[in-house]
Amino acid sequence: MMDRVLFGDNQFFGVNHMSEEKARAQAMRFQEISAVIEVLDAAYAEGVKTFMCTTHERIAEVCDHVRANSEQYRDFVFYPCMPYAHKYANAAAELGVLGAIRSFLPEGNTIGALLRGGMSMARKDMDGLATLLIDAEMKMFAGLKTPVIFLQNVATDFLLGLGFNEAFRIFADCVRERYNAEPGFITMNAPLLLERLEQIGITNPIICANINKIGFRMCGGMESYEHLMTSGRCRLIAMSVFASGALQPQEALEYVCRFPKVQSIVFGASSRRNIAQTKKLIDQLTPTA
Repeated sequence: MMDRVLFGDNQFFGVNHMSEEKARAQAMRFQEISAVIEVLDAAYAEGVKTFMCTTHERIAEVCDHVRANSEQYRDFVFYPCMPYAHKYANAAAELGVLGAIRSFLPEGNTIGALLRGGMSMARKDMDGLATLLIDAEMKMFAGLKTPVIFLQNVATDFLLGLGFNEAFRIFADCVRERYNAEPGFITMNAPLLLERLEQIGITNPIICANINKIGFRMCGGMESYEHLMTSGRCRLIAMSVFASGALQPQEALEYVCRFPKVQSIVFGASSRRNIAQTKKLIDQLTPTA
């Protein structure tokens, strides 16, 4: 069962889809990992205990901190979202393709994994390559709670465009079998993704997508999304509910909370005050069972 309120990480890495100025200011503020930990501690104190995060290399420092203080973070949960595309691009530019892959592999398995990766370039062994890459991304989360593992929208929507639906099955099987976790999928086109997942037998999937009152970055149209939000065919996580600041919190959350089939809401914030206000609003607006 997913928590109702999830905490995201965009603010930590200078991501703001409406304002480059705000994005730069956030990137400067969170240069030191201690500033990130301070905000995560504030969220944890407000009862927001699930951190939905990319596999950015700096998240490894957060993982190290949580492992080193396991009693303090007894109920802390990570929802890793992979791949972090910029990480691979930067490493490949610096180290070359094989060097980049080697740098992300679990310790002690480098040679064997590289051999598997080389053989896996053939389509017939695509699951082997997928396993290698997922293991590389999950390396930083060793020993931590990761009950849901997401495929990032950069990969999900690329695969949707290619029509390579079987890749979703490969990802889902690997996540379940190797990490005893639920697979999740982040997308900019939830209606199309659900249709494709159901075609390959993945029913009631966890899908994270933009859901907001003004249709900001909601490919497929508001009507399709609202049908999805009432159908109960998938477990929806709403992101970008404030449309990157275009909507006021009350108005934004009133809209999303009208749809009880939306199981969770993920948001990012930089202060305990904003975290507390958002959490309180979601709790107040969520219909009781």
